[in-house]
Amino acid sequence: MNAQIRQNAQGYLVSHFAAAVVRDVTGWTAAELDITGAADVEDVAERLRDIDPEAKVSLLFVESDDTYLAIMRLDEGDDLRVFGSDAAFVAESRLGSLLLGDVEEPALDPSDLDDDDPDATATDDSDEAPQLAPVSAADPVGDPDLLSDLGVPASRLLALCGREGMLPADVTAEVCQLVGCGDEVEELREA
Repeated sequence: MNAQIRQNAQGYLVSHFAAAVVRDVTGWTAAELDITGAADVEDVAERLRDIDPEAKVSLLFVESDDTYLAIMRLDEGDDLRVFGSDAAFVAESRLGSLLLGDVEEPALDPSDLDDDDPDATATDDSDEAPQLAPVSAADPVGDPDLLSDLGVPASRLLALCGREGMLPADVTAEVCQLVGCGDEVEELREA
């Protein structure tokens, strides 16, 4: 993984990793996306489009400083949708402001959602199934439904982002497994 090192507004060095995942008629492909120097969220979206202009679905997972996650989605190059794991990302970094600064509506609280994924907050008696109920103080923003049609309902995404001890890389890995592009992202991370 070639994480980009940047300086945040407070002068601290932070790293980020941006994985673009695109799906065409043959399946998923992953590539690292350089978003350094992007002017705004539309510039980032244009860079995502350039990965594969013919892609049916384009996703971008941006992990910042082992703390924040932003997810972008384009359908056939249009209809930009974004989600952020925590509104604090906007205030604490230029990257967060760039990706999520235009988001006007907050993400829904898991308790406000229809239970379209009964496993998202339920516990299992087996030792292998983790508790997914949100327990952190994260304040997600944006569209938590952006991956629902790909197998990750809003309740599941919010629960993963709010789960104590989950790093952005962990959330990305689990979401990508559910979407069907886990192997591609894992190979990209190991490159």
